[in-house]
Amino acid sequence: MLADLVVVAHAGFVVFVVLGGLLALRWPWTMWLHLPAVAWGALVEIAGWPCPLTPLEQRLRGEGYDGGFVDRYCLPVLYPENLTRPVQVTLGLLVVAVNIAIYTVGRRRSVGGAAERR
Repeated sequence: MLADLVVVAHAGFVVFVVLGGLLALRWPWTMWLHLPAVAWGALVEIAGWPCPLTPLEQRLRGEGYDGGFVDRYCLPVLYPENLTRPVQVTLGLLVVAVNIAIYTVGRRRSVGGAAERR
């Protein structure tokens, strides 16, 4: 049960990394939580580092498996083949690009909204 809780927390973190910028559009203070999460998530993917939650889940399950969280839980849903290094780098860069787009839209809204209030 604890291993499943780690998987849920891990999945939540991944969703926050990818889409947390949308929260920052509504609640700007969340940017201070989101930007470090994006940096960590992208760095782990681009550098090919293991996420510390993967070994924790493996220990709690009493079994190991090849690859990491993305390999085991996300890719079977998103992609029919195993994770390759180029795909992993692309995913990391995609996370950065999505969040740059979200923050760019948010910045334009806040600047445009400030101009309209004057």
